[in-house]
Amino acid sequence: MQSFRTELENPIVEKDIIELEQKIRLYREGKMTDEKFRSLRLARGVYGQRQQGVQMVRIKLPYGKMTLQQWKRISDISDEYSTGNLHLTTRQDIQIHFVSLDRTPELWAKLELDDITLREACGNTVRNITASDTAGIDPNEPFDVTPYADAAFRYFLRNPICQDMGRKFKMAFSSSEKDTALTFMHDLGAIPKIRIVDGKEVRGFKILVGGGLGAQPYLAKVAFEFLETDQLIPYIESLLRVFDRHGERSSRHKARLKFLIQKIGIEEFERLVKEEHKALKSKTFPIDYTAYAETVPQAANPVLPEFSIRDTKAFEAWKRTNTFEQKQSGYFGAYIRVPLGNISSVTSRALLEKLGPVVADDVRVTVNQGLLLKFIRPEHLSYVYHLLEENNLQAAGFDSVADITACPGTDTCNLGISSSTGIAAALEDVIRDEFPDLIYNNDIKIKISGCMNSCGQHGLAHIGFHGSSMKSGGRVLPALQVLLGGGIVGDGEGRVSDKVLKVPSRKGPDVLRALLHDYESNRQSGELFNEYYDRNGEKYFYELLKPLADLTALSDGDFIDWGQAETFSTAIGVGECAGVMIDLIATLLFEAEEKLDWAAQSFAKNAWADGIYHSYACLIQTAKSILLDENVNCNTQHGIINDFDKHFVETGKLPVEGTFRALVLQINQHEPTESFAKQYFQQAKAFYDRAQQYRTARQSAAANA
Repeated sequence: MQSFRTELENPIVEKDIIELEQKIRLYREGKMTDEKFRSLRLARGVYGQRQQGVQMVRIKLPYGKMTLQQWKRISDISDEYSTGNLHLTTRQDIQIHFVSLDRTPELWAKLELDDITLREACGNTVRNITASDTAGIDPNEPFDVTPYADAAFRYFLRNPICQDMGRKFKMAFSSSEKDTALTFMHDLGAIPKIRIVDGKEVRGFKILVGGGLGAQPYLAKVAFEFLETDQLIPYIESLLRVFDRHGERSSRHKARLKFLIQKIGIEEFERLVKEEHKALKSKTFPIDYTAYAETVPQAANPVLPEFSIRDTKAFEAWKRTNTFEQKQSGYFGAYIRVPLGNISSVTSRALLEKLGPVVADDVRVTVNQGLLLKFIRPEHLSYVYHLLEENNLQAAGFDSVADITACPGTDTCNLGISSSTGIAAALEDVIRDEFPDLIYNNDIKIKISGCMNSCGQHGLAHIGFHGSSMKSGGRVLPALQVLLGGGIVGDGEGRVSDKVLKVPSRKGPDVLRALLHDYESNRQSGELFNEYYDRNGEKYFYELLKPLADLTALSDGDFIDWGQAETFSTAIGVGECAGVMIDLIATLLFEAEEKLDWAAQSFAKNAWADGIYHSYACLIQTAKSILLDENVNCNTQHGIINDFDKHFVETGKLPVEGTFRALVLQINQHEPTESFAKQYFQQAKAFYDRAQQYRTARQSAAANA
């Protein structure tokens, strides 16, 4: 591969991209292990696909926002480096697929020309921070959460405390108690609140922690009913430091914050969080929301071309289901239903070039894989609809029963078991053809994932499905696990869906028909779907659907998955979404030395707190390498500290002054001053040097034995 030069003005970003290019080169030359390289590229948004030799690139869009120029840039990038498709995700990112690994640095550099990043879109990092798409225009919001989500994104991007955690960490900001950002299923969720203190309005957040979906869903717990906004960033930083030190690192299935809180209890967790306060570089972090660049409406009287609407009845349905009046008087928001979250670069450019005069320069990707246009004057809604009609995106029923969420599943993901996009399209056909009035029903949400990991958020759906398989007569057929009864309650409360039964994938449309017909026929007046589900109970629905799980009369078609031509077979690869463990001794020591270098770079910029954390990471990484060299496995940083004292300090094998625990945990006993930073760095360097000497002597003794 050839090196390249960037045109970036930001030296930090440029260094990041050049480093990726250099590491790809080392990997290609066999000088970097696959495990190490995988971890590095994931933290830079480059993710392995089901198809060998190509990558999925995840583009990070904080709170789902992109300008029209950014939308164009992403579209152009997809044409040049990918397939011309933009996939909108449930975390308000955009993914492009089938990208050559060697071209990813160049791709990233071009994205950054319009301030778009890949950094920390994957891997064991703080993932894309999501927010209600209506933030800033929501008639029900106490205040706009966008400046706070933006501040959190910028503060934790490249922050040393969250670059190599045991697992990913997800945050969400809802605009109101309606909780449209689903805070209850996040590691940290924030809902805006206002209190009157001494006659003045004080802004704050209800804070929830420890939520998550996946194979074992947990609802988040309330950490604060009201946390003032200037304490938001310090609290998140303290929480991340605890998660980094105490979170599981050996078993990736137990390495989320929800499992740590379950293990030690919320009280002990909060005690540990408070212990971190002294070490924070910012004890308060005021966020000047007035300085945030708010959306500005377009000119009042743009000159528009002549146009006509083909179907006025469909236009009225669209206005009813896809538009709403903003809190700003005289303006509307308009949603675009994007089937399966896939929109082409050609369609994107056709829209954004003509929409510019009548929408704000602020488009939001929604958590159900659609788009939101803002600040549209009522007289321009017909023009917007005309443009959507021209591009076959005029479907009504945004966020209704008909608007199904689905992850890519077996189309591209290593973990996909059976098709999610194929069955989603089939279910949308059922609703369109047999239940057309359900485009007006926003009570029932249908969500589908290709596996149990819930990227399609099936675990909180009213009607959910996840990919699976079944066996019949020695053959394997694609299957769907049916889940019912999940959803949003409000103000940080949610419901996790119940697993009801598993059916062949080809029976998915019949499952939906049975559920909707039964609900329409037997519900009480005004009864919502989850109320109906609760009244009848899980066993009722198991019996209702049980005939569809029967495997005695299968046809050959049942062994072919949706959207496929060949007989089904399970082909699950190694998932990368949560990152990987790096257990090679040499690699660990290399990383420890690298962290010392990063600490020195931080000191050169007077970033004492960052340098301290890099020194801490060097101590932990060095100790882990020496422990593993003697087959002592460690599953948390806290465990590494204790085990090193037990196996090396107490035995005299590698003594330190006092205890290793006391040495390392100085990080919590001191303010992040220049003097402590330099002292701690020297202690970390001395420990690293002694560990290298110890390992060299051990290797030499083994060679001479």
